[in-house]
Amino acid sequence: MSGTVRADVEQILDALASDRGREALTYGDRRLRAGEVLDEVHRLAHVLDGRVGPGEIVALLGGNSPEMLIARWALNLLGAGVTQPHGGLSAQGQARIVDDVEAALVLVDPIALDTAAQVVALARPVTTLGLGTTGPDDQPWRDLLLDASDASTEALSSRARPSDVQQIRHTGGTTGHPKGIAYTFAHHLRMAQSHGAWAEQGPARMLLCTPSAHAGGGVADRLLARGGTVVLQEEFDAGAVLAALERERITDTWLLPPLIYRLLDHPDLDRTDLSGLRNVIYGGAQANPTRMAEAVRRIGPVFTQVYGQTEAGGISALTREEHLDPALLRTVGRVMPTTDVAICDDTGHRVPDGGRGELWVRTGTEMDGYWRRPDLTAETIVDGWVRTGDVAHLDDDGYLHLVDRVKDMIVVVGGHVYTSELEDTLMEHAGVRQAAVFGAPDDDGSEAVHAAVVVRDDSLTGTELEKLVEAHRGAMYVPKEIAFVDELPLTDIGKTDKKALRARLTPAAV
Repeated sequence: MSGTVRADVEQILDALASDRGREALTYGDRRLRAGEVLDEVHRLAHVLDGRVGPGEIVALLGGNSPEMLIARWALNLLGAGVTQPHGGLSAQGQARIVDDVEAALVLVDPIALDTAAQVVALARPVTTLGLGTTGPDDQPWRDLLLDASDASTEALSSRARPSDVQQIRHTGGTTGHPKGIAYTFAHHLRMAQSHGAWAEQGPARMLLCTPSAHAGGGVADRLLARGGTVVLQEEFDAGAVLAALERERITDTWLLPPLIYRLLDHPDLDRTDLSGLRNVIYGGAQANPTRMAEAVRRIGPVFTQVYGQTEAGGISALTREEHLDPALLRTVGRVMPTTDVAICDDTGHRVPDGGRGELWVRTGTEMDGYWRRPDLTAETIVDGWVRTGDVAHLDDDGYLHLVDRVKDMIVVVGGHVYTSELEDTLMEHAGVRQAAVFGAPDDDGSEAVHAAVVVRDDSLTGTELEKLVEAHRGAMYVPKEIAFVDELPLTDIGKTDKKALRARLTPAAV
């Protein structure tokens, strides 16, 4: 593919230009009008012009500040791609990512200053610029915002080429070679066009409290392109989120299920005014039907579940209306009209109707491949089908049921234990708030089932839960050990961190 393409960022810029006086971004006590944001994008684009261009990748080290979003849009306007490593990664892990993409430039937000200095020191030599910071005293860099303060605000046309990489999301980097998922500018345009079947239409106020470099950031981009406002928070804190939902009259947000559970467990929930909330999109991890029924009851019929994968795009959705039927909360909704699915066995052949197997999908919004990993890409995308790695089945009414991740299945003597099924069973007990199940090597060379549980009532015993599991799932599902913990650790994007649990609870097995 050659020539340039009208990048999806221009849809955002057009929306900002159409009503320069509206509030576009809020961050702490800062409230930025659309015109201010638009001008800053063009200023940054002008000062970055010549430093970076089409086909190059820039590493962004920071969080959810307006400058992180503005820099990403300016870079994409120039045709450059971006990657923003997980903030929870070690400096060494982030440096691997900077090296992996052969970053042409590193931009640093003040919130990431300390870690960024270590990252830059560990990575190969690369030009580093600040976004409101000049760096540490012994390693100074230019503050790009000072350079941009008197730059032109004249609009620049997109220099993006359809086949160039617009974004790389890394799912690893803590050990070994990072696994980067690459999307081209053409892919992002397809994504922008596909949104709408489940997204709230019209102006809205969204709270973004998960990393802007991931799914929530994509939802925020589309909302801004429709004339909405995005309220930015650096991290998820249940009390701060509830306060912002009320104070800012938030209408929309994106959350992962474990974050919803933390809202349900916070003492401020029932005294928080959530009357403005109308659309909570959630996904990114399997949801527990018991807790989601509680969420609908206590927060309201505002939830839309979107099941998808970073590699595959959107696969299925469960609407707000469908959340009113408790039975449907055990599903991930109906397959999207634009998606084809196949349930396959280990050889790639389809299983009989209703049978369980690995879910293969064609969505039209698949990744363009793993960054510089053609071998891994070929294993994941087969004849246009994405192998999701999820065990699933379709029921007679066309609803998709997830059973487990293929890699999360625990191989025990006598068969397989599906972790999500066991987690749901444990959470059926009225005394359990949350549960996480994982496998660890056993003394006999097989795997043993372990569970970590957050309880409502300290009087609950492991024996009670073992009897519940045996009655509902059978002896094979009974955990070897049940640990009671104060809360489940989460990754920086809000998923339950089972690696951390395994290291804490079964250190000899790690």
